Amino acid sequence: MIETASAVGHAHDDNCIFCKIAAGHIPSRKVYEDEELLAFHDIAPWAPVHFLIIPKRHIASLAHTQPADAALLGRILTLAPQLAAQEGCNPYPAGGFRVQINTGEEGGQEVHHLHVHVIGGPRPWKK
Repeated sequence: MIETASAVGHAHDDNCIFCKIAAGHIPSRKVYEDEELLAFHDIAPWAPVHFLIIPKRHIASLAHTQPADAALLGRILTLAPQLAAQEGCNPYPAGGFRVQINTGEEGGQEVHHLHVHVIGGPRPWKK
């Protein structure tokens, strides 16, 4: 069931774990928050730095974005390097980070709420 949260005016899915995190009903280790975005640490990190950036408004996947979402997507991608540095990723070019958006089941998406993984830090498998 999709509802509008009256406090912030964003679409919300009561069955979505990321909507519950964005609403503060499930705790998270926040990295960043503003009126339309939330970034928080992944609960099963793949690397020393691994956090997610989500829109607070429920969008099921990248495949569900519309032209009107271009500014939101741009904000996410502009925010990613700032937060990566804040969370400990080494600077470009020797350092860096990965930005990953899984879309749909075949794309590896497990939670059907648009989310961007930001993953970085030393790669232990690379010697």
